[in-house]
Amino acid sequence: MFSKSRINEPGPKADDKPKAPEAQATKPNMDFTPSAPKGKVSASVLSSDLTIVGNLRTTGDIQVEGTVEGDIRAHLLTVGESATIRGEIVADDIVVNGRVIGRVRGLKVRLTATARVEGDIIHKTIAIESGAHFEGSVQRQEDPLAQGRISAPIAQAQLAPPAAAPAPAPKPADGI
Repeated sequence: MFSKSRINEPGPKADDKPKAPEAQATKPNMDFTPSAPKGKVSASVLSSDLTIVGNLRTTGDIQVEGTVEGDIRAHLLTVGESATIRGEIVADDIVVNGRVIGRVRGLKVRLTATARVEGDIIHKTIAIESGAHFEGSVQRQEDPLAQGRISAPIAQAQLAPPAAAPAPAPKPADGI
């Protein structure tokens, strides 16, 4: 059952041929193969001292503890108590413990007691704990992730037509 360790024995010479399959079986395997089956990949964590300016997109999970100025799209998004997000967040599952300024779209949205949300929430299911602060509208949709986002320059152009150039003021007449 146990074999003798060959660590201190000299290695084979260049002209030596392998003797038997059992001699090869005791050599250490140099190929890397994980011993445990792969489990669920852990979430990407953005620490509390990190500030990101730009959009984040992943098919995995994100836990935000710092500041993000941009949109976030993920599978599971957890907004930590110390986090601030300024932008739209879109995910299958959203848990807000911190501050979000912008639209929230998710299949499952949960605002905990420490949540501070300023923006509209579009959801399939929602839970708002006592103590959560929320300013905006709540709308239930069967598929809130399918809705597209209108970018700010287009939205402004649709709401306000371009202003006409003002007419030049008349010049005073000389000699009157």
